[in-house]
Amino acid sequence: MPADSQQMQVKRDENGQFVRGQSGNPAGREKGSRNRATLLAEQLFDGAAEAVITKAVTMSLEGNVGALGIAVRNIIPPRRSRPCDFPLPPLVTAADAAPAIAAIAAAVAGGLLSTAEAAELAQVIDAFLRALEAGEIEARLQRLESVNGIVR
Repeated sequence: MPADSQQMQVKRDENGQFVRGQSGNPAGREKGSRNRATLLAEQLFDGAAEAVITKAVTMSLEGNVGALGIAVRNIIPPRRSRPCDFPLPPLVTAADAAPAIAAIAAAVAGGLLSTAEAAELAQVIDAFLRALEAGEIEARLQRLESVNGIVR
């Protein structure tokens, strides 16, 4: 403990709020650190998870709507994006984008891809095209500068 209690205090403004960049813990919480209560609850739950899940499912099948809600909300995690096993055609030139989009559209029509997955793949193709365009602009600029004798 510091000899002077003023050593522990940090700067605050006239409203008593911390001055920007001068919080009570300037270093902040470590990235990836987790709440102790959450860690303890997870440790307690790990040993009994199977029994709790079985009981909740049994109760929900018996008509307990509350147990069903718990089962759906907590046992089944919210769906997050998952890796897509769609074989995107190779993209080398701008001409490859149209067949790739056509393949994605066919996969959506065939039910192999969801519309959200198709939209994400289309964004990949769009980013590829923008990168190609930026490369082409840079190459043209360099050619123009070399023809006109401009040195960077």
